[in-house]
Amino acid sequence: MAKAFASQGDLSEKTISFTEIGRGLYAFTAEGDPNSGVIIGDDSVMIIEAQATPRLAQKVIDCVRQVTDKPITHLALTHYHAVRVLGASAYGADQILMSDAGRAMVAERGQEDWDSEFQRFPRLFEGHESIPGLTWPTTTFSKSMTVYLGNRRVDLMHLGRAHTAGDIVIHVPDENVMFTGDIVEYHSACYCGDGHFADWGDTLDAIKLFGVDAIAPGRGDALMGQEMVNAAIENTRDFVASTYAPAARVAARGGSLKAAWDAVRAACDPKFSDYAIYEHCLPFNVARAYDEARGIDTPRIWTAQRDIDMWEALQG
Repeated sequence: MAKAFASQGDLSEKTISFTEIGRGLYAFTAEGDPNSGVIIGDDSVMIIEAQATPRLAQKVIDCVRQVTDKPITHLALTHYHAVRVLGASAYGADQILMSDAGRAMVAERGQEDWDSEFQRFPRLFEGHESIPGLTWPTTTFSKSMTVYLGNRRVDLMHLGRAHTAGDIVIHVPDENVMFTGDIVEYHSACYCGDGHFADWGDTLDAIKLFGVDAIAPGRGDALMGQEMVNAAIENTRDFVASTYAPAARVAARGGSLKAAWDAVRAACDPKFSDYAIYEHCLPFNVARAYDEARGIDTPRIWTAQRDIDMWEALQG
């Protein structure tokens, strides 16, 4: 490879924040690293997003234990990506929840995604020896399901394709708070390598209709208040659209992947180059946008070798 992926050089530990975003609701954030969420019910706890390894999951657990000693009984996974799911064993949750489509993607490409992300994120996979294997849900659903943590209602919903085909959001009605996974980001690049550009905006619209008072996004700070929530939704929409449109124009005229890369950089660098993980996401985003614009609806599976081949093509 001409040079390493940007993420391979990101080796510094991140500062963790644990923010209460509603009564008994918390966002675990770490300067652009993958976020997790916490929902404290009457007698038990639900975690959203497992983290990449049991080692990182323990950091979430340590924060939880600062505010409650209730058992962790449920783990909700918004999608299948390795950095979100492979720490699941640390929680000892009886129920692991995911969409039907999310589980199908674990079966179809979970191991390949693990191998790919392991190569790209050395810091996040420190302690990887303790990962027992792929994370499989115990319960799945097609469109929606409701879990009661005592009297506390938690709604899990698949509102549409966006970051992946199987994304879900988690809504807590009594506080009007939502956990969106990587459908919404805050001052962090969207990873679109397995995304659906044409659908993403409609899924953002569906989230916006809830008029929530706070969001724990996939990456970046907790979003407090409807003004900050709506600004982040619209910024995410702009990021996705600004990535797709230049690549689609290049594809329409039969241009190369490298030409699409140059066009997307010209459009996005001035607006987003200071965002967390921007340089890491960009080549994968361009490759997926270029594919979708050429009529490839299902994202091609990323493998460790495909990552390298794509990156070398963009260096030429």
